[in-house]
Amino acid sequence: MNRNPVLPSLTLPTEPKALRSIDLMVSQTYTGHGFLALDALPRVALEAATRSPDDGFDWAVETFFDGIVGGEPRLKMNLNLKGQMHLICQRCMQPCLVEVEESPQFVFLANEALADAFPMEDDALEPLVMDSQFDLLGTIEDEILLSLPLIPKHPEGACEPAALRSGADDSMNQDETTKKPDNPFNILKNMKKKE
Repeated sequence: MNRNPVLPSLTLPTEPKALRSIDLMVSQTYTGHGFLALDALPRVALEAATRSPDDGFDWAVETFFDGIVGGEPRLKMNLNLKGQMHLICQRCMQPCLVEVEESPQFVFLANEALADAFPMEDDALEPLVMDSQFDLLGTIEDEILLSLPLIPKHPEGACEPAALRSGADDSMNQDETTKKPDNPFNILKNMKKKE
């Protein structure tokens, strides 16, 4: 006889607003997937240099209960993110495409104290607090922001540093607009020759 009852599974809606409040306190699991444009991710959108119709992130989520020997089963969540956006290249100061692909796994704990005490050496799991109003959209935004490069750059050789570019422009402008003034003695010498 099977002592582990099969829990109901709910498919999450794809509307961003619905992802702001998910009840994790009920005995059920969740699955879902969709696409989030930058407009649905206001904190991520603030980082964007420009917006392209292709910019945004595919997401997929699955929660499940993982049994612990001699203890209560813990709720875990797999999150998969894949997408792109444009950031400012710190080499040339022009927009550059940045691609993100992350698959973090989370474990839900009863309170903040347990989450704070969760062992840091367990890199595979990130602790979150179980809530009846869990903000999945906020968690998605957090993970995207954490995976963006600190110093975005085009691939090596794909752009020219802004300092070199502006330095070349400056020297060109100086050559065209500023000429050395004529020596006043040469002007006098030329005037004397004309007399």
